[in-house]
Amino acid sequence: MSKSYPWLFTRIGGFDQVLLRTGEDLRHLDELDPKLWAALACPVKGLFFDEKTLQLIDVDNDGRVRVPEVIKAVKWAVDCLKNPDLLLQPAAEISLADINDATPDGATILNSARTMLHILGKSDAGVITLADAEAQQTALVAAPLNGDGIILADSASNDELKTLINEILAAFPGVVDASGKPGIDLATVEQFFAACQARAAWLDQAQSDWLEAVDYTAGYEALAAVRAKIDDFFSRCRATQFDARAIELLNQPAEAWTNLTGEKISADCHEFANFPLAKISQDALLPLEKGINPAWDAAIRNFKTKVVSLLIGEKTTLSFDDWNEIKQRFDAYQAWLNSEAGKEVAALSPARIRQILQNGKKAELEDLVKQDLAVQPQVQAFASVEKLLRLRLHLKTLLQNFVNFTDFYSNDNRAVFEAGTLFLDGRACDLCIEVHDAAKHAALAGLSKCFLAYCDCTRPDGQTKSIVAAFTSGDSDYLLVGRNGVFYDRAGRDWDATITKLIENPISIPQAFFSPYKRLIRFIEERAAKSASAAEASSQTLLESATEKTLTTDPKTAPAAKPKFDLSMIAAMGVAVGGITTALGLLLQSFFGLGWLMPLGLIGLLLLISGPSVFIAWLKLRQRNLGPILDASGWAVNGQVRINVPFGGKLTEVAKLPPGSKRNLIDPYAEKKTPWGWWLVLALVVVGLAVGGWCLWTGKCPWFKSPVVITAPVEPPAEG
Repeated sequence: MSKSYPWLFTRIGGFDQVLLRTGEDLRHLDELDPKLWAALACPVKGLFFDEKTLQLIDVDNDGRVRVPEVIKAVKWAVDCLKNPDLLLQPAAEISLADINDATPDGATILNSARTMLHILGKSDAGVITLADAEAQQTALVAAPLNGDGIILADSASNDELKTLINEILAAFPGVVDASGKPGIDLATVEQFFAACQARAAWLDQAQSDWLEAVDYTAGYEALAAVRAKIDDFFSRCRATQFDARAIELLNQPAEAWTNLTGEKISADCHEFANFPLAKISQDALLPLEKGINPAWDAAIRNFKTKVVSLLIGEKTTLSFDDWNEIKQRFDAYQAWLNSEAGKEVAALSPARIRQILQNGKKAELEDLVKQDLAVQPQVQAFASVEKLLRLRLHLKTLLQNFVNFTDFYSNDNRAVFEAGTLFLDGRACDLCIEVHDAAKHAALAGLSKCFLAYCDCTRPDGQTKSIVAAFTSGDSDYLLVGRNGVFYDRAGRDWDATITKLIENPISIPQAFFSPYKRLIRFIEERAAKSASAAEASSQTLLESATEKTLTTDPKTAPAAKPKFDLSMIAAMGVAVGGITTALGLLLQSFFGLGWLMPLGLIGLLLLISGPSVFIAWLKLRQRNLGPILDASGWAVNGQVRINVPFGGKLTEVAKLPPGSKRNLIDPYAEKKTPWGWWLVLALVVVGLAVGGWCLWTGKCPWFKSPVVITAPVEPPAEG
């Protein structure tokens, strides 16, 4: 906190917020203790604020704006203007006379602004607008040389260079020019030519016939299919050369053929695929046309066509030496393939790769990139003009939602984090914030002590979004998951909204006061419904049982039914009624016994019932604040942004009739009132009082054999 500058603070929302009134306040903003800022960080995206301005302030491009970045932007803008008060007077234009050319940045901006106006044909204009800067920036970005160090194929001066740039893009995509089109930079050029060098060196290691990759690749696959089987054949033949007695044993024994005599042999002969490839003999010659195991005939013919004919010419038999030569040639070919280099440029032919390395186009590309970089200072200067114009237009709004939250508490403005208004259950909720993960958001937002409703919103065109709305006025009786409402975003578009999740907290003191009675009524209704349902089921069962018994019993032989009375049930009912009336009598006796203090007794009774609920609600309403809701959305709120009861009434407006309206209280469909219910209640009360009074007076109850109340201890009789 500055030791000398006289800041002005105001207390809003339960905490002190600094007011930024003049350009001098902005000039000294770096002296304000960060602990006194309303927020320490906010996201770049998802706010109802000019996103490009936030991106210009976010110098480290991490997607978040922090205190040092805001201070740096403010200080830069203050230095660029002669009158920094203009930053607190939002406008989309700046007079050239207001630009401070006494500072290096200001002088650069002034010269760039004049150049812009000259290019746009407005040399005589004394004011530059944001529209002028955007138009010039758009034209500059679309230019072949735009200062970003990335060149496009359109930047090349001849077709040969354009072709080379397209070949580089095919090998190394992903570098994007400021115009949004793919291009290449110096690093990409270096990568491409390094890949070409490596590819050329790898190609030089190949034998002349290996470069016919199609034939060799097909041959390698044909060889792999029969390699193990041919190795097995020559190994068996070599064994017979060592000992001729092995011929009969290494050829398939007769028993193996005998086992197949009773089976149907398939067309591909897979039944004897495990038999030797050909007849084993000491001459060790593998037949390539006749005498092959039928299960391997097709594979051997493919091997002969794609391998033997390719390497050693047309043959009908294959010797052991020929076989070893073939394996060595293909093993060397495979080792060469495994060491392949420059795969990025594999689509280019060997001749094209050598041509690229020899035609000297690398230097031309590097020169073209340098030409693009040469205009970078001018482009950056033009961008500075646009940045100053955007700060003139939007900086005040940012500060009133970052340094302080005056926009949030204002009656005229809306905060940048407010997404719109939700209309639901006769209320309009202004505190609505977009969310991306309701479950993750709710884990932190619940600490705000607000009643929060998460809603999924949809539009007829298929757009979707999720919001969280804070209900800060009214009650929660009919706020239920599944209820529908309408959400109006900041652009005025309407969305269908459905509640998907609720975080329940007290909304108001009146709601807390009546909540015990509402819970009691709901409890009674639920118990009454359960009792009625059970009675209905019992009655239905009894009726079905009686009907079944009547239908299956012979009237002539059935004994006459005798009326039965369940005396125990009558006694139990009497005890219940007596107990209730006695308790009611005692309560009324105590209450009427207060005399003129009866109003205080009534107040005490109400406090006894509603007091705990009201007290808990009062505690939570005092703790209600915006901080956790914003923190869950990526903000770093620097304090308790309280939402007290009066301010909550502003954030959530309950439906009410407009001033001057009239009401017709005659409802043609209102239920007709009847006095019978009240007479019945009055009769029960009178009977209860009478019975209770009699029991208290006599100490006896007609439903008990002994007194139910002992009013005074019995004294022993006097002696004598």
